[in-house]
Amino acid sequence: MSTTLETDICILGGGIAGLWLNARLRQLGYSTLLVERGALGGGQSVKSQGIIHGGTKYALNGKLSSAAEAIAGMPERWRASLQGTGELDLQGVRVLSEHHYLWSPGSLISNLAGFFASKALRGRVEQVKGKQLPKVFSNAAFKGKVYQLAELVIDVPTAIQRLADLAGDSLIADSAPHLQRASDGSIEGVRLQHQTIKAQRYVLSAGEGTEGLLNDWQHPEPVMQRRPLQMVLVKGPDLPPLYAHCLGSSPKPRMTVTTHPCADGQWCWYLGGELAEQGAGQTPDDLINKAKRELRELLPWVSLEGTRWTTLPVNRAEPAQSGLVRPDTAFVQPVANALVSWPTKLALAPNLADQVIAQLAAQQIKPEKPAAVTSELPKPKVSAPVWDICFP
Repeated sequence: MSTTLETDICILGGGIAGLWLNARLRQLGYSTLLVERGALGGGQSVKSQGIIHGGTKYALNGKLSSAAEAIAGMPERWRASLQGTGELDLQGVRVLSEHHYLWSPGSLISNLAGFFASKALRGRVEQVKGKQLPKVFSNAAFKGKVYQLAELVIDVPTAIQRLADLAGDSLIADSAPHLQRASDGSIEGVRLQHQTIKAQRYVLSAGEGTEGLLNDWQHPEPVMQRRPLQMVLVKGPDLPPLYAHCLGSSPKPRMTVTTHPCADGQWCWYLGGELAEQGAGQTPDDLINKAKRELRELLPWVSLEGTRWTTLPVNRAEPAQSGLVRPDTAFVQPVANALVSWPTKLALAPNLADQVIAQLAAQQIKPEKPAAVTSELPKPKVSAPVWDICFP
């Protein structure tokens, strides 16, 4: 039998942004229902490197960009929540590294890039030497410089799990939610397999899936853009921990490396940066060969013997920008009785929640519906880490 579930806010999409927003709204007294058609975090969230950026990578040309300023406060907000003293209680989320680093391999251009970055971001970048160096750089063959950033790296799957715990009974799994269009162009409801959700406001927060939701609703705007990457994964039992951007000759990191635990006890290096951006148009074999050459040049003392390699295509979904550039902040746009959103970066999930909450206040949408009974409905699972999916 079909039933109607009434709630204050219906969120479509269970990545980090949707889950963070869900927890904040429930904290403020709103009744919420979050619908996920796959696994929680199974889109962009679980494919991220887990870096809680503070904007350093956007200032490698020596200037503080608007993107760097917009994201500057995110690490401290995340740290407070991870310690249980912030806007959400994220105690129990695994912190992989208390700091992310910039590393210069020793060339003149790279050293200058690091120097200007440190001047532009005084107080957020500090050069480290000697015993303060991450272990991977404590080798006589290393002749470069290392800068410690006021950023951290988290284990994203544990963050998704914690946010799912904070969601209580508000999560619903449905493989094909349908947005019902009202005669005035607004959303009349969200049709699930056996239920219809009716809410005061609907938040579209499904990452790449938001485009399909907009098409289903027959709303052509806001337009979404995709910026493709092809990440490289390297798995082995003896890889040293490394969480750093490698500085190159351009304003973008030559390579970004993070290290993640696999279910079998081994470790996975997850390689992004310019390597992944330029690799989007390459074959997996060509990109892997390039990554091997890069690592042999940059870290020749690290043994890659016995490692396994693969690649992972990733689409970063965002609101369309002129020239396909990256938006500076999270994006939220009101459309009829909905709010269409993209977080832009993992670290900006709190910023997206701020914007949604501000929109609800401006539209005078207040908590009024009791929590819907969903105990008998299917619940979405948390996505498996991509390193375990890619290396079965």
